[in-house]
Amino acid sequence: MNEFLDNHIAKLRSRRKISQQELADAIGVSRKTISTVETGRFTPSVVIALRLARYFEVPVESVFELLDDDC
Repeated sequence: MNEFLDNHIAKLRSRRKISQQELADAIGVSRKTISTVETGRFTPSVVIALRLARYFEVPVESVFELLDDDC
């Protein structure tokens, strides 16, 4: 998991009862992209983040959460 960024994609998918593949198809990325973003192995581009937020009809901050990094 990325130490500075958390996400709620799995929860949002679960509420909609959709698979990673269905979400990937809906926003125009691969299933592997959804998987790696969900698990925190990949930080998505702004475009992907905005597509996810648009798909789930929520603000991007409801999909992604910036964790305290004690800057």
